[in-house]
Amino acid sequence: MKEKKLYKSRDKVVCGVAGGVAEYLGIDPLWARIAFAFLALSGGSGVILYVIAALLMNDAPESV
Repeated sequence: MKEKKLYKSRDKVVCGVAGGVAEYLGIDPLWARIAFAFLALSGGSGVILYVIAALLMNDAPESV
C-alpha cells in the first residue's frame, strides 16, 4: 500500500496549502479553501494555520 504524504499542491491559488490538504484528504479543493476562509473569518485561526502550513509543508515532487 502506498503511503500518503502531505505536500503543497501544484494547483495553487495562494501557496497551495488548501489544495494539498484537499488532495491528501481526497476532497475537492474548494471545500478546503472554504474551511480555511471560515476559520479565518471566525477568529483568525485559519490565517495562522495557513501560514504555519505554508512554512512547514514541502512542495510536491515532480513525479506526484
